[in-house]
Amino acid sequence: MNEPAELLSAAALRAFRLNGQFLEVAEGLARPSGLTAAWWQVLGAVLHEPLPVAGIARAMGMTRQGVQRIADLLVEKGLAEYRPNPAHRRAKLLQPTLAGREAVAAIAPAHRALAQRLAEELGMDAFRDCLAALTRLSTALDRLPPPP
Repeated sequence: MNEPAELLSAAALRAFRLNGQFLEVAEGLARPSGLTAAWWQVLGAVLHEPLPVAGIARAMGMTRQGVQRIADLLVEKGLAEYRPNPAHRRAKLLQPTLAGREAVAAIAPAHRALAQRLAEELGMDAFRDCLAALTRLSTALDRLPPPP
């Protein structure tokens, strides 16, 4: 195997591990407020502006069907609601309800505490470097054509 192929494999494996770690942390942070990591992710995507399911899926790197299932559950639980979409009659906009906003807000103290501990573990400069490297990698992957 050549070095670029080895680097791609190593990066993918590390990203899969990191994704698992983030999901485990997110589940632990979300659980006390009655959310799952996936519910938190979808609610977080619409905290600042309502979005259609397809827009949430694009922003979060999820499938449209997966977001639709979660959005329907959030609406059923009273944590979100569908609103008319002036740009598209059939693609309704999802927005959090007051209960959804309160559930997400309840996560904030533990989230801040974890962020502080991680910043202390890494150091702020290294933490920023990690984010920059992840952003560069994601941007580069976005620019590549899909594999055949």
